[in-house]
Amino acid sequence: MKVDHKHDHRDNSQDLYYQQVDTDFAHYALLAIACFATLLLVWRALFSLSCYLRQVACLTNDRQQFFVPASKWLAAARMHFLYAPLFRTRHYCEFRLSRAINMGTLPSRSQSCIVLGILAMNVALCTVNVPYGTDLAAAVVRRRTGTMATMNLIPVVLMAGRNNPLICLLRISYDTCNLFHRWLARIVVLESFAHVFAWCIPEARHGGWDAVRVAFKGSWFLQTGLIAASSFVFLLVHSPSPIRHAFYETFLHLHIAVVTVAFIFGWIHVEGHAAHKLLLAAIILWGVERAARIATILYRNGSRVPTTAVIEYLPNDLLKVALHIPRPWHITPGQHLYLYIPSISLWTSHPFSVCWSENWELLDTCDTTPDADTEKSNNEKRQRDTIYILIRRRTGFTETLARRVRRSVNQTLSVHAIVEGPYGGIHSLDSYGTVILFAGGVGITHHLLYLQRLVRGQVDGTVATKRITLVWAVRSLGDVECVEDWIDSTLRIGTAEEEEEEESTSRRKRSARVLQILIYVTGVCDSRDERSSHIGLDQGERQVFHGRPSFEKVLAWEVENQIGAMGVLCCGPGGFSDDVRRVCREAQRRSRIDFFEESFTW
Repeated sequence: MKVDHKHDHRDNSQDLYYQQVDTDFAHYALLAIACFATLLLVWRALFSLSCYLRQVACLTNDRQQFFVPASKWLAAARMHFLYAPLFRTRHYCEFRLSRAINMGTLPSRSQSCIVLGILAMNVALCTVNVPYGTDLAAAVVRRRTGTMATMNLIPVVLMAGRNNPLICLLRISYDTCNLFHRWLARIVVLESFAHVFAWCIPEARHGGWDAVRVAFKGSWFLQTGLIAASSFVFLLVHSPSPIRHAFYETFLHLHIAVVTVAFIFGWIHVEGHAAHKLLLAAIILWGVERAARIATILYRNGSRVPTTAVIEYLPNDLLKVALHIPRPWHITPGQHLYLYIPSISLWTSHPFSVCWSENWELLDTCDTTPDADTEKSNNEKRQRDTIYILIRRRTGFTETLARRVRRSVNQTLSVHAIVEGPYGGIHSLDSYGTVILFAGGVGITHHLLYLQRLVRGQVDGTVATKRITLVWAVRSLGDVECVEDWIDSTLRIGTAEEEEEEESTSRRKRSARVLQILIYVTGVCDSRDERSSHIGLDQGERQVFHGRPSFEKVLAWEVENQIGAMGVLCCGPGGFSDDVRRVCREAQRRSRIDFFEESFTW
């Protein structure tokens, strides 16, 4: 029998050629993602530079009309693309089948375009340059989809991490990264499906499904690949929004365990192949992020004095948590932390906005000298290390915690806690002449430090802000009483007792003039909520109304009296945020309005 060595050589050379093509395509995909991230980085850098120059130009200038008019092209881009939901006005408002079943949210148009672009790139790279109609076609598709699936694990792992460097560099929220994480993971599962069936179908065609079973039974290489692919499928099946929300703690722990299994068996499966280096990069990213989180926890909580949480039950199902941290934190507005309370939920963590930190006032206004008495120094140190968060009682962890607190003496509970963070704080409002803060319910926790920074900066002359309006929708005035002391403290900034009376009076008037607080009570009113009223604070006043706020009227009034560029920050329920987004989009042609939104969806 004569063997055609030339034919074998040609097949081998073609196979090597397509192997190199598969590797090149994976590198091209990574390069395309890196180039897109670089473009976003350049755009964000230019935006930050523009904000800085505007802030410097407006520090001593109350007339900032140059920055009020909107750019025609930028306004159109924001109205129809950057700020636009996928359909009409719904974006963060969740689809609910019932009170307990949440089907998730819709991405914005810009997010949808990015997801579609990534999907199209993967489809193209998995299907082009394949020798269709030849014996090599199935092998090329099998190897190509496996390589692309492994490549996509790198951005999947990167987008899932709390310490993702892209969050700070690109000024994108963790919520947005989590959305991309989910969609990239779905692409990985689809490519894993194609990878498995590109081997199974030709094998079954030649020898039947019995041959497929025998091949799997006798090959450790095939078994490890099947286990890894099955793990990815399981991750997809147990990750829909209703399951995540109903069994969050179980979902999280099971997710991490199955990811570990997928990495271990995937590593064995691709050993000796080009995808081995890609999987190594993904595993290294995953390990570094986990190590960074552990290091952060050890640094923040590693001390002879443990981190403690003093939890107080407040009216309207609110919990006020005072976290006594052994190490000082540098807190900035917009940050959040992850709270662990082992006695309540073992090692599960939950994110909460940092709503107050006493170290701000003490570090700036207290003059601690070596001659100060020991008791005063210890007292100041204790206050400096206290961080406050507010928690609304809902289901799961918060409900269990609330029950424990209510059963405690005086409805106050002190427990050992672990904190991780801080994270976030990616938005700055210092360069805007006019700032509007929209808060829905407990969303006020995200705004309090912004209020403090802007009022302090306006008094000290370090921010461009000349006009601040807080619009807060609450169920009852009981929610306002929970944070009233912190708002009063903000209004008292710059009025230390040792200041001259005239200087103190002028600063009080200045802080009251720059800040306007509009409170809308949306729940069933009692005798004190039946009318619109002016309730005096220590410095300044707030206006209280009954009913839902008219976002159109509030924004129209602010645009009419606008000073400089306007920044709008919103934090609240999904429907509340969508309404604010809608009126900000509609006002783009009339004025320069930058819209920022804070939301925790998972």
